[in-house]
Amino acid sequence: MRTGIFLSYAGGFLDAVDEVVEFEQLGVDIALVAEAYSYDAISQLGFLAARTSRIELGTGVVPIYTRTPALMAMTAAGLDYVSDGRFRLGLGTSGPQVVEGFHGLPFDAPLGRTREVVEICRQVWRRERLSYDGKHYQLPLPAERGTGLGKPLKLINHPVRERIPITIAALGPKNVELTAEIAEGWQPVFFYPEKAGEVWGDALRAGAARRDAALGPLDVMVSASLAIGDDVDDRLAWAKPQLALYIGGMGARGKNFYHALATRYGFGEVADHIQDLYLAGNKAEAIDAVPDELVRQVSLVGPRGFVKERLAAFTEAGVTTMLVHPLSGDRRESVTYVEELQNLLP
Repeated sequence: MRTGIFLSYAGGFLDAVDEVVEFEQLGVDIALVAEAYSYDAISQLGFLAARTSRIELGTGVVPIYTRTPALMAMTAAGLDYVSDGRFRLGLGTSGPQVVEGFHGLPFDAPLGRTREVVEICRQVWRRERLSYDGKHYQLPLPAERGTGLGKPLKLINHPVRERIPITIAALGPKNVELTAEIAEGWQPVFFYPEKAGEVWGDALRAGAARRDAALGPLDVMVSASLAIGDDVDDRLAWAKPQLALYIGGMGARGKNFYHALATRYGFGEVADHIQDLYLAGNKAEAIDAVPDELVRQVSLVGPRGFVKERLAAFTEAGVTTMLVHPLSGDRRESVTYVEELQNLLP
C-alpha cells in the first residue's frame, strides 16, 4: 500500500508545503492538492514541484467543467514537465453548488463529459492533431457554430509522457463503473471498507470488464483523517465538520451525493437529521449529530493496534493508496502521525 498526503484547500498552504518536504523525506509517495472554491490547485502544485524532487504530485480533484478539455490537457502536461514526470491528473465533476453557484456553468451530462475530457486529454498528450467529434465537445468548432476558420492543431511542446495517469473521483454506480473502465485511478470519499463491496462492487466489476489492459490495475486512492495514539479520541470531533458539511450542506435535498452515500452505508436516518440541521442553518448542531461510529469507520483515528486493524480492512477492500490528513494543529505531531502510519503499513 502506498501512502499519500491530502493538503487542505483552506489556508495555511505555505506551512503545508514545508510539511510535504518532510513527508517526502519519510518516503510518502504522493501529495494531492484539492480545488473547490479556494485558491486554484495548479499554481500551488507548481510551487510544490519546485520544492520537492521525488514525491508524486496530483490534483485531488479539479472539476471537469471549469477548464476546456484542451486547457486541462495543457495544464497537466505543464505540471508533468515542471515536476519531471511526477504529476497525476485528478478529475471530478464536483457538484451543482460549485459548478453552477460559483462558476456560473451548467452542471450537465457528468458521465458523458468525463469520458470525453479523458479522451481529449490523451489525444493532446499524444500530440495528435486535435480532431474530436463528441456529443459535448467538438474540436475544431464546426463551421455552422463558429467562423469556420478553425483547423486541427497539436500541442507545440513534447510532453514528458504521452500517458499522464488520470484519477477520477466518483461515488455513484455509473460514475464508478466509468472510472474502472477508463482511468488509472479511482478516488472515492468517506470510504467505509467493510461496506465498499456492497456499495461499489458491481460497478467496479462492470467497468473492469471493459478496461484496457494497458491501463494496468486500478489504483484505489482513499482519503482518511489520521491520528494515532492512546488518547486521540478527541480528534474524532475534528473530522466531523467536513462530514457534516458534505452530508448536510453539499447540494439540495435529493441531490446530495454524500448524503446518498451515507444512506447506502446504513446511516440514512442520521444523514437526514444532519441535513435537516445544516440546511436550517444549525451547523454546530449538525456537526454534533455526526456519530463517532461513522467517523471511526472512514478514518484512521485511535491506538496503534486499532489503526493497524483498520489498515488491514482497507487493504482487504482493495485500497492501494492511503491518502491521509493528520488531525493536528502541530506540525511535529502531524509528521509523527505519518511516521507511525508508515511503520504500521501491511
